[in-house]
Amino acid sequence: MPTAEHEAVTLLFRNRPQLAADLLGAVFDMPMPEFSEAQTESGDLTEVVPSEFRADAVVVLRADRPVLAVVVEVQRGRDPRKRWSWPLYLTSLRARMECPAVLLVVCVDSAAASWCARSIPIGHPGWVLRPLVIGPESIPVVTDDKEAAKAPELAVLSAMVHGSERFDVLDALCDGVLCDIDDERARLYSDVVLAVLRTEHARSYLEARMIAEKYEYQSSFAKKFIAEGEARGEARGLERGLERGLERGLERGLERGLARGEVSAILTVLDARGIAITDEARARIENCSDLVQLEKWIRLAVIAQSVDELFD
Repeated sequence: MPTAEHEAVTLLFRNRPQLAADLLGAVFDMPMPEFSEAQTESGDLTEVVPSEFRADAVVVLRADRPVLAVVVEVQRGRDPRKRWSWPLYLTSLRARMECPAVLLVVCVDSAAASWCARSIPIGHPGWVLRPLVIGPESIPVVTDDKEAAKAPELAVLSAMVHGSERFDVLDALCDGVLCDIDDERARLYSDVVLAVLRTEHARSYLEARMIAEKYEYQSSFAKKFIAEGEARGEARGLERGLERGLERGLERGLERGLARGEVSAILTVLDARGIAITDEARARIENCSDLVQLEKWIRLAVIAQSVDELFD
């Protein structure tokens, strides 16, 4: 079953088919034919009944006719069946579009990328398929907000892969993409990045940036995480309430859980931006339970030049 990470990467190509051309040019220095538009086509590459073969995405570059077809596959691990189906994808698409076809494999895992890059001998003399594989190391690191604005989906992919270690990539996502595109895509893209970031610090940092800019979590990705967070908060509150025998325990548990999350976000943002935090300032932040005050500090943490500016 496809994972959220797999679906998120595939979605980027469906939303902006030109991403395939961008990556082929940027990573492989592959000259692109002149084209006026890039569009997605059906990924159903069935040729023989009852077998069904479906690519994750198919992108076709067109002038007055198709000039290049790209099979896009997103791989998270080894799948020996792909070594049999990928050649079929290419030959079927080439025959359907009557133009050259290439296979582009995007991997968010280095080991998977190494496996996918292995040559596939077809059997006919001289006919060997060498997949064009993009692993995490070769996905461009987008840190400039102007570059991010020019290629939003590439910036999202960069944030998904590099955002856990590079907060400047998350800054470019916020300043060059999320503030510039329509609300629906902004909600979706921020949520898919949050869904795949590998560290709590990175998630806290992006959430703090979004709170500061008043982004809202509304997509199905976010609803899932919000529901899980509420469930954990309710469980903590219920436990305390039962121990104390007071209904107030549930409310206090929820409030404290939220406050701890806000405190973590503030300290993460300040640390990521290289802002020195004195022991006195840290104690003041950690001991605060006023959610309104904490949210104000989160917004200030994104722009403050010193920790003292939070308290002015």
